[in-house]
Parts: sequence; C-alpha cells; structure tokens
Amino acid sequence: MKTTVTLHGLGLLSALLLIPPTPALAADPAAGRTEFNRDIRPLLGKHCTACHGGVKNAGKISFIYRDKALAKGKSGRPAIVPGRPEESEVIARILSKDPDEVMPKPDHGPRLNEKEISLLRRWIAEGAEWSEHWSFVPPKEPARPTLRNPAWAREPLDEFILAGLEAEGLPPSPEASPDEWLRRVSFDLIGLPPSPEEYSLYLADRRHDPRGARERVVDRLLASPHFGERWATLWLDLARYSDTYGFEKDPHRDIWPWRDWVIRAFNSDMPFDQFTLRQLAGDLFEHPTADDLLATAFHRNTQNNTEGGTDDEEYRTAAVLDRVNTTWTVWQATTFGCVQCHSHPYDPIPNRDYYRFAAFFNNTEDCDQNDDFPRYLFPDNPQEREAAAAAQQEARRRRLDLNREGLALARSLGDWKPWTPLEAKASGGRLTLGDSGRIDAGGTLPIAVKYTLTLPVVPGLTAIQIQIFPDSENPKRPPERGQIFSKFSLGLLPPGGSNTPVRLKEAIADYMAGPFDPQRVVEGGGGLGSYPVGSDRREGVIVLEKPLEAPEGSKLVVEIEHGIAANSDFQGCPLKHFSLSTSTNARATTFVTSPARMEAWKAWHHAVDASSRGGGVRVPILVERERAATRETRVFIRGNRLTRDEVVSPGIPDVVNPPRKEGPLTRLDMARWLVGNENPLAARVLANRLWAALFGHGIVETLEDFGASGAKPTHPELLDHLALRLRGEFGWSVKRFLRSLALSATYGQTGHASQQLQDRDPANHLLARGPRVRLTAEMVRDQSLALSGLLSPKAFGPPVFPPQPDGVWRTVYSGASWRTAQDENRFRRALYTYSKRTAGYPMFLTFDAPSRDACTARRIPSNTPLQALTTWNDPAFIEMAQGLALRMEAECGPTREKIEFGCRLVTLEPPSRSMVDTLMKLYEGARQDYLAAPDTTSRLAPGPDRAALVLVANTLLNLDITLNR
Repeated sequence: MKTTVTLHGLGLLSALLLIPPTPALAADPAAGRTEFNRDIRPLLGKHCTACHGGVKNAGKISFIYRDKALAKGKSGRPAIVPGRPEESEVIARILSKDPDEVMPKPDHGPRLNEKEISLLRRWIAEGAEWSEHWSFVPPKEPARPTLRNPAWAREPLDEFILAGLEAEGLPPSPEASPDEWLRRVSFDLIGLPPSPEEYSLYLADRRHDPRGARERVVDRLLASPHFGERWATLWLDLARYSDTYGFEKDPHRDIWPWRDWVIRAFNSDMPFDQFTLRQLAGDLFEHPTADDLLATAFHRNTQNNTEGGTDDEEYRTAAVLDRVNTTWTVWQATTFGCVQCHSHPYDPIPNRDYYRFAAFFNNTEDCDQNDDFPRYLFPDNPQEREAAAAAQQEARRRRLDLNREGLALARSLGDWKPWTPLEAKASGGRLTLGDSGRIDAGGTLPIAVKYTLTLPVVPGLTAIQIQIFPDSENPKRPPERGQIFSKFSLGLLPPGGSNTPVRLKEAIADYMAGPFDPQRVVEGGGGLGSYPVGSDRREGVIVLEKPLEAPEGSKLVVEIEHGIAANSDFQGCPLKHFSLSTSTNARATTFVTSPARMEAWKAWHHAVDASSRGGGVRVPILVERERAATRETRVFIRGNRLTRDEVVSPGIPDVVNPPRKEGPLTRLDMARWLVGNENPLAARVLANRLWAALFGHGIVETLEDFGASGAKPTHPELLDHLALRLRGEFGWSVKRFLRSLALSATYGQTGHASQQLQDRDPANHLLARGPRVRLTAEMVRDQSLALSGLLSPKAFGPPVFPPQPDGVWRTVYSGASWRTAQDENRFRRALYTYSKRTAGYPMFLTFDAPSRDACTARRIPSNTPLQALTTWNDPAFIEMAQGLALRMEAECGPTREKIEFGCRLVTLEPPSRSMVDTLMKLYEGARQDYLAAPDTTSRLAPGPDRAALVLVANTLLNLDITLNR
C-alpha cells in the first residue's frame, strides 16, 4: 500500500459517535408476536417510566416491575389485565379525552401515536408476556446462522457478522494490506508499532502460508512482555489507579506494586475469574499468598482525604460507596450508583439492594487515616515476599488472639464497681460529673486535651474498666464524630507526697479495629475508643502489673490524654462521655503476668519484627475486620449517611440471579458469584470490553451501561456466543479470546471505507470494514518513543517522571515537585508515568485519558486543536523527533533516501513518490530558513541540515497514518 501525506487535525469522529446503531438489525414487530424487550419496553420508557418508574410510582403503578405493573393502582383498577386490553386501565388512560385522566399528561410529553397504541393493545391481548431486560437474562448459545458465503468466515464470530451483512445486502470489505493489518494487530495487542524487521519477516512468512503467518504474529505478540503493559492500561482506568490519594493535598501513595501485579497477571494469562477473586477478596482466601494480598489493593485505589478538620467516617463511607459503584461498573456494566439515593429509574433494582451490596465492603479495616492503614510491606527482594506476607498475617493473628484472650478474662472477673471521681479537670473545655459516675465533657474541646481525674483509692485494685458512650445511641441517627483516647496513666498520691506512677501492664479492648492498638495507650500513645464513628458503646480494661498497695489517706490520679497531647500521630476526637469501674480480682494481675502470657506477647513481638524486616514499600490493601468488630450496615435515607433506616445484611439484587446459600454471604461469596455461571452479566461485559478494544466500539456501545438506559447490542446473538465461549471453551483466558478476535476475517478487513459504506454505516456498527481508530494517549507517546529509538524496555517499578511542561505542578497545594528524569526513566512506557489526580500528565489528558478520580469504563475520543499542538510542539515530542531524525541521518545515502527510510520506519511500506517529493520540499524550505536564521536551529539540532531533518521527522510523527491504526 502506497502512503500519502495526511496531517493530524480535526475530524468527524465526535459527530459519528452521535449516530445511533443502525436499526436494520431489529426485527419488524409486524412479522409475528410482540416481544416485550424489543417492542414494549422502549415504548414504556419513552412515555411512562418518568412518572411510573423506579423513582416515582405515581398512582402506585410502576412499569419497571411486573408485579407493580399488573397490580391495582390508586384508582382501584389494574393497569394491565393480561389478555384483556379493554379492561386495562393503561389503555383507557391513553385513549381518554379528559385532560385530568389522559396519560401521559399533556405537560409530560406527546400522546402515543396510533402505531404505539396498536402495539400496546396487541401485547396485552397476547397475554402481556413480560421479560427482564436482555442483559439480566442468562446468555444462551444461539443457533449458528445460515450463510450464502460461508467460506469467508475464519472464526465462529465471523458467521454472525456476515449474517448481518448479507441481511443488509452488503459484502465484506477486502482483506487489509499486510502493513495495515500488522500495524493494527501490533498496537491492539502490545500497544507498540511493529518494526521494519518484523514486517519483513511477516512478508516472507505469508508468501508460503498466509493464515499461518498471521497466527504466528498473533502468538508472538500475545507472548510479548509488552502485552501486559498494553492491557493493564485499560484495567488501571477501571480501577481508578493513581500514585496519589486525591482530594486537597493529593499526597503520594505507594501502590505501584499493585500496578505491576496487574501487568504480570495479564502476561501470565491469569484466568479472569481468578483475577477477579484475588482483587475483590484475596484477603479472605484460606491461606492468602503475598500476591493474593497485594491484589486487593484494587479497591484501595479509592481516594483518601488527609485534609485537616474533615470527618474521617464521611470519607470512609464515600470510599465504601465508590467500591460498590466501581464493582458494578467493572463487572456488571450497570449504573448502580443511581440506586444510592432511590430505586433505579429504569432497571428493576430497589434502593435497599444498594446497601445490601455495600455491606460486602463495609467491614474492612481502612478508615480514611493519613497513614492509609492497613498496609502490606512489599519487600524489594521478590524472594522475601511470601515470608513477609506470612509474617504480617501471623502478627495480626497473634495480636487478635492476645486481645480475645484478655477480653475473655476481663469479662469473667464479674465484680466491677463504679468509680466516681472526687475531682475532674480538663486542660481545655470542661468535665461534668453525672449520675452513676458518668463523666461528660463539654465546651470547646481541643484535639490536644488532657483529662485529670482524682479518685478514691481502691485497696487491692487490679483492673480499671472504662466505658465510652456515644453522643447518640439511636442507630438511625449516629453521632457525627467518634471518641478515642491515646494514653492512659495512673498515679498514686499519698498524703503530703507527690504523684508516683503506678505500673500498668495491659490494655484490652472489647474488639480490635483499625490502626489503634489498645496496648499502646499504656505504652506511650495508641488508641482505644469508638472510631471513626459508631452508635455502640465501647469498653476497655486496663490491668495493673500487681494489686495496688497504698498508704492510708492516699488518692489515685488518672490522666487520659488525647491525640497530639500524647505525642500520638492520631488526632481523633476526645472522649465526651465515659465512666470508670474497678475490680480487685487478683486473677487479672495473675493472668497478665503469667509465663504463658509473657510468652504469647514475646511471640507476637517476634512476628512483628519478622514482618518488618528488609526494605520495601507499604502498599494499602483490604483486610476484613474481626467478627466482633463487624459494622452494622443500614439503608441511607435519600443517600444521606446521617439519616439511616433499616439494618440490612450482605446481599445481591434479585434481578441478577443471586446465589442461593444458607447463612450470611461474604465478600468472597460475592466475588465467586460475579464470575460464576449464575451471573448473567460479567462474561458479556468482559467480552464486550475486549471487543471494543480491538474494534473501536463495543457490540454494546455503552461499555459502562448494559441497563435499559444503555445502548442496545448491535449483534445480541454474537455477544452471547462470545460471552459463553470466553467463560466456557476459553476458561476465562483473555489471551485465547483476543487470539480468536485478532485472527477473524472481520478483524482482518481493510479499514478503508467505500463511499457506499460511509453513507450506509458511517460508525461501522455492521462491521462491513475493519476497525480504524485513533491511537490512545499512551500509544501516541509510546509509538513516538519507539520510532525515535529512545523507548526503554525496562518494566515494573516505581512511577517515573518524563518531561512535562514547566509549572504544571505549581497549582498543586501539596508543594510536591516534578523531578524530570535524566536517565532511561525519561523514556519509559506511558503507563509507568507518575499519575497525580489533581494534576494529570498534560499530554495524556489532552488525548482523552481520565484523571482517575473515579472508575472509567470508556474513553470518549475527541478531536481538538490541542492534540495537534501537543504532538507538534511539546518538548517531549520534539525530543522524540530529534531521535527519529538521528535514525534517519544514520542511514547512508542522500537526503531523499534518508527521508524514504524515515517513511518506512513510520508506515512500514515504501512511500509514494508524491509523499517523498512533498517531504523533500518541506526539508529544503526549512533548510533555507535555518540557513537564513542560524540562531533558530539551536533549539532543534546543531546545523541547518539536521534541524530541517528534525522538522521532517516531526511531520512523520504527525501523519494521519501514524496517529491512527
């Protein structure tokens, strides 16, 4: 194929995206019985569900749920009587001439036309058969189509495409030229252009065995280490991956080891069901490995607000809801976020089901703390990672066991006596003594506050119990803030003497939760209390080293310190309501000082030491709270977390065929269901997403929405076939699935459209030609690096800082600076570039990459002058053009041959004479300009000859063929 010059600029892509899928694939309703999803659901959605849907149920009628559609409305008459349209209220209202009775109301939209009324009558007369929306019905293997030209098909998918073309009277397009196909498949599978050497090998191979040559190319690309880098990029969009927390300061977060795990998972062709289980519930495996724990960082990509004065529970809750919405977007392509505030407007998902699903994620240990707790130490040395993971799990298990055993002892003492202070003072605010020894704090309480309580001596004192009461014990209206203290100390004040510390041995909590180890409150600063927030009472027990002995007339002094008053990193809310009780049971001190107890603490310290050995970074992961610390999940009224309704248990909406299991469902059960045969959506969603990555658009164009408000599938039978093949024959293998797409006749067509095709199917929904789409932001940059000879093949590791325009980070509040790399990290692949949510890499944003504040299922391509300005003028692209010019200059021969060589590097094929003539004219004109103004050449290259060649190279990097595939 001869290449001609077309420069990158504005196009019609945005306009084409607005053109709906061709309706020619839909059956004619007049041909047979009505079909609810094809004929009636769109009609109800157009005219009825705004008032009779999931949000509004005017007259107690909803056309989202069958039982509500057939029920009696407010009028006392059923809206629909199957088989009897004349008795159906919906028909009477549609035909009514009374403006108070007619539906739709005049101010709500136009009346139904005669064809629509006839269709609705016919459907009711036929029995008003109701079907769930197509995507909620489990896929079934369709019958293979009968074809007039079956020899064209190479893969089963081709038969479905060809059937659609034959129905439209359209032939497939010719096969793509070798260079067009090789560029397309190389970008699609590894995100990089093929080299001239690879092209020559392919040409030689296909002379003897065309089909085998294509298979060998595809197999080579699937085996390339660059495969994982290309496909991880799509997953990072879905996972809202970033190297920063987000929000105000947007500080750094070490989560790049998870990104590397994703790359390795794609390279190893980890089955997608295992890929799913590890990311959503790897921590709940019976014996989780280091990789299982690391994989759960998928849902720690949520934002974390470190801004001072924010409510941590508010942002913890926001993270939980983000996990819910992301899970449903990634695996279900359902706009589940709509259900946070009300039932879904268009799909049969009630509001209550949102919070049932949220319960799966509401019991992890993270709580919007500045340190991103819990975190897993990821050693630099791969050989140490399994041992480190085992040690960290062992340390946690031993610590939980220590607290459980201590709690069992504390609850067995059974002789707690109220302990009322004689005097109570606060370093800020005020303390008031209430009934039954309750102490209430009021006034303005600073974070750094100390309470000093003077109390009567209790002879033989062995343990002190502290009970913490919430502001409100009404679980439907929880307090806005929790309460926690950081340090507890006890002193003996003899008559006429000074305060002498009393040694405290252990602090025990009613349960362990979050980063707050109760033992640290007696060792110099930890945390015990109700945090982030709760409406339940909390209690802790402080055990003395030995029974108290005190001179007659002595007093005891308790000091309770909060946050930075105790040199603690934690700055939680001080206690506002609490009481103290005492025990003199000697079993308490005997237990905490026993050899067995000492040995248990020693074993825990050894496990902690082992878990923190070696260098590495700490990666935030998911960790489930212990059963005693389970959070209660309630429905939020209108989505407001401060106004709560009924308690709900973990569950999955009925419309998607949830698992039938006795007992409560766990997060692992949910993950297994997602990729199980019962779920009608996940396989379809993945098949559609992979299809879109190769063909430019999905069979369902709205990758993010398979619901009633999303696009209809252009080839529904094909989608079911692909989903079942992916899940069944291919065993969730992404590589095997992509191989079948890449070797299909449909994919192998030329992307050049005849005028007939442009008129009949401008958006290529029928796929009568091959895909032709603009490269992604990452591909644009990586291709220029590869063609320039600068691309570093180095994989994995911390994010890198390639050149970007000066001053981009000056707008960022955190004060962080962009440290431009001067080594090979300057030329790494795009997905390794540092990702900051509040200041994304400018070139990526210009080419439609998301900021990753939230899950992105589909990048909507745009065409703007900024893109051309970037690839022409960005210093990074000038540097790449300089590299390409050096490669051209190294070619022996006159300038014309150097330019021809550059054209072959970029396009693979020998350029046309007119193309070379045009570029030679550009070269000579630029050379003359630089000779006339030699000072201007220094910005590009030394001397006018090379500077002019750089300009030609820059032009080659901006050709239409270069920026599209």
